[in-house]
Amino acid sequence: MKWLQTENLKHQSRLRDLILNGKKGALFSTLIRLSNTYGKPLENDTIYIDLPLTNTEIANLCATSREMINRMLNDLKKHNIISFEKGYITIHDLQFLKDEISCENCPLQICRID
Repeated sequence: MKWLQTENLKHQSRLRDLILNGKKGALFSTLIRLSNTYGKPLENDTIYIDLPLTNTEIANLCATSREMINRMLNDLKKHNIISFEKGYITIHDLQFLKDEISCENCPLQICRID
């Protein structure tokens, strides 16, 4: 029962982020969840996501188009929020992403991508 409740909370929070925050919120939420699941902390509060992803895979996780994800990721890169190289993403300002979607700081067992 505890496992079912945790899974239910994961799905509810993901749907909330996808529906209430729009496409931008869906991307930011996905990046936060990826950092919680696959993130490796580096110096200067940056987080390296140790999972190679294409823009198409990220778009599928966000339930949006690849072109929209390309634009939003490039905008985040231009503002030095993230950087990416060979499919690996590094988040430089996680707090910005959390502030933009009014992150509730869910427990890590709920705010995950898996």
